[in-house]
Amino acid sequence: MSDARNTLIVVAHPEPGSFNHALAHNMANALHVAGHEVVISDLAAERFRADIGRHDIDSVADPGRFHVQAEQAHAARHMAFAADIAREQARVARADNVILQFPLWWGGAPALMKGWIDRVLSYGFAYVDGRRFDTGLFKGRHAMISVTTGGTRERFSDTGVYGPIGPLLMPIRKLALEYMGFEVAEPVVSYGVPRTDAAARAEYLAAAAQAALDLAARPIQRTDDWRTALDTVPEGAWARKG
Repeated sequence: MSDARNTLIVVAHPEPGSFNHALAHNMANALHVAGHEVVISDLAAERFRADIGRHDIDSVADPGRFHVQAEQAHAARHMAFAADIAREQARVARADNVILQFPLWWGGAPALMKGWIDRVLSYGFAYVDGRRFDTGLFKGRHAMISVTTGGTRERFSDTGVYGPIGPLLMPIRKLALEYMGFEVAEPVVSYGVPRTDAAARAEYLAAAAQAALDLAARPIQRTDDWRTALDTVPEGAWARKG
């Protein structure tokens, strides 16, 4: 099909039999049937590291001080990212749409998902100074968050004990995805999964699949500005002064 999309689904859950994996694979199947291309990054199965550090970089900018942006910029210039980061960045670069699938743990994303954002959506690849939101490097592409909760819908309501789920997802939605230029669809939330029956889970699976299809139907005007992100950033811009 001429309007086929490439979608990257990033899953952060250690159990392959989890409902998070069921949601990811159901979305992938729906997209495949519709003629789209899909790649699933199963972070746990692929042994992706969550912690950022010297192991991220195969070539060092400053052996005396680990400054994250300086080392990431150096790695981006010299194609010196560790293998797991390089693999994920290639997947992001190819994707028209990115879907993040994870459970809500202690009010936020699991360490694996946060680590994927920290390490993969790095300086020099996914963002640089002065390129954010409307001028973000991934402007023209789309993203979506699909999340599961242990708490019920009522507990995540305006009057519930946890409050609305929107503010909990804001750091990833606005300060990561939208910051980098993605147009972000409304999140898909599967509430109270441990407390649901088969019929409710089937509804959640169908809702997530439809949301993925709707995301793939949106027009894409990708610029691929990430390729030239560092052209305006001087070599050594983050070097220690004095």
